[in-house]
Amino acid sequence: MNITFEKTHQRVFGTFPLKGEVLAGAIAAAAKVGYRAFDTAQMYGNEADTGAALKATGVARDQLCITTKVQPENFGADKFIASVEQSLKHLRLDQVDILLLHWPAPDGDIAPSLRLLQQAQQRGLTKTIGISNFTAAMMRQAKAVVDAPLVTNQVEFQPLLNQDILLAAATETGIPLSSYCSVARGEVFKYPLFAQIGAGYGKSAAQVVLRWILQKGLAINTMSTKPANIAENFDVMDFTLSSIDMARIEALKSVGYRVVTRDLVPIAPEWD
Repeated sequence: MNITFEKTHQRVFGTFPLKGEVLAGAIAAAAKVGYRAFDTAQMYGNEADTGAALKATGVARDQLCITTKVQPENFGADKFIASVEQSLKHLRLDQVDILLLHWPAPDGDIAPSLRLLQQAQQRGLTKTIGISNFTAAMMRQAKAVVDAPLVTNQVEFQPLLNQDILLAAATETGIPLSSYCSVARGEVFKYPLFAQIGAGYGKSAAQVVLRWILQKGLAINTMSTKPANIAENFDVMDFTLSSIDMARIEALKSVGYRVVTRDLVPIAPEWD
């Protein structure tokens, strides 16, 4: 089962870099408009705040899809399971829905952390498992190492970045992609095309970007602290971009703009 891509879980509310009351307010607003999938990580330092905020929404646990991620410093055999158990305590859960490796192991040896990830699933700490920021070659390696389905590879995916290699790997391996940095931290809004297309559908530039990602076959991970923007980001299921508009947006991938460069994140792999 690919829980990431179930209809109610195609739109994920991200929590980075929010904390405290700001995070609580954002999660409350997201739950109110209908978000049921929420994404956090050990590295964000906000699992406890996320757990408290989700509890305060009053949404039943069986309606939620909660993702967290194990950071590389906990990839050791003596730390991995204990770190996941600590994440569960912070989140006030017995089990998360999706557990990801936040980054591939910095030394390039991804097999040990993948086996520990599967061990966490076998112990019942998570329903499903996946990866994040893995290259196409690493996706193929992960598929070979892990017996259980990998439900996603969460990666930067936005219209100004060519991710055709990863899309092909997703088809080859059966590991779907899900997006973060979906609007390239606002960089996409420098291009009038999105607002122009949106005018034809009665939608905003941001909604056009998110709809494009959905129609590329990915789940979308978005974050905002503004209730109006949170509601807008969620409201992307009632229109379909034409093949012509999809192609017009597709042409922008030649820009080659990447938010998460190796200069920004030194532990990032050598991107495809």
